Amino acid sequence: MSPVSLPIDCSGLPPNVSRVAESLAALTGARAVVLAGSRASTQVDASSDWDLTVYYRHSLDLAPLAAFGDVHAPGSWGRLMNGGAWLSVDGVAVDVMFRDLAVVEHWTAQAQTGSYELDAILGYLAGLPTYVLMAELASGRTLAGELPAITAMPQALVAGAPPRWRFARDFSLEYARMHAARGNAVGATGHAAKAVLEEAHARLCTRGQWVLNEKRMIGAAGLEAAHELFTSPPQSARELAPWLDAVQQSLSDEPCTTE
Repeated sequence: MSPVSLPIDCSGLPPNVSRVAESLAALTGARAVVLAGSRASTQVDASSDWDLTVYYRHSLDLAPLAAFGDVHAPGSWGRLMNGGAWLSVDGVAVDVMFRDLAVVEHWTAQAQTGSYELDAILGYLAGLPTYVLMAELASGRTLAGELPAITAMPQALVAGAPPRWRFARDFSLEYARMHAARGNAVGATGHAAKAVLEEAHARLCTRGQWVLNEKRMIGAAGLEAAHELFTSPPQSARELAPWLDAVQQSLSDEPCTTE
């Protein structure tokens, strides 16, 4: 079966990034190509790279991408992250992500009911919630093809996710204290950091604010006070317990919102 290129809108993309997007749209099995990450939002800065997502059904012919760089087949990065590629075109780095539409549709339907699971993924401290696949649909700019139209976070998720995240937060803090009692600074600070991210998830879900990763969560959730505590971690085992008290207090101080 020969590939059929999807009509694609590359307006606003540099020519080298457009070349990758056009190649993705031409892949056999591709159903949509999306500009993802910070480039699809208003949070672009000097460190922002180019992220493209290709949504496919059944299988994806990756042979045309091999000339651009390192390609990892669908499934090689797990059930959610799936697979992708780190490509370079005329000196510009382009990160490509593969998404199986059947998997995306399943977890999007689950999120509509407030249900989700959590995966341990490299690069994530608190884990990756399955509703991130729905968040990606809401956050990206579709360049080619058609995808389900998602905007607001489902109310069932807004109501149901924060208590789950806060249960995990409290569990992490309890384990941090167990490590502190044994003088284990690594375990104590590690679980405390996880608790901060879990509280950030809870706050952002309460607001119905989508999250794609953990990079900007602390600031977005108003947890600068907790972040500040990690700039001066305990210098001795006896300082762990009072430091954890301060971390816990910073997580319980929900900032006031003004109308």
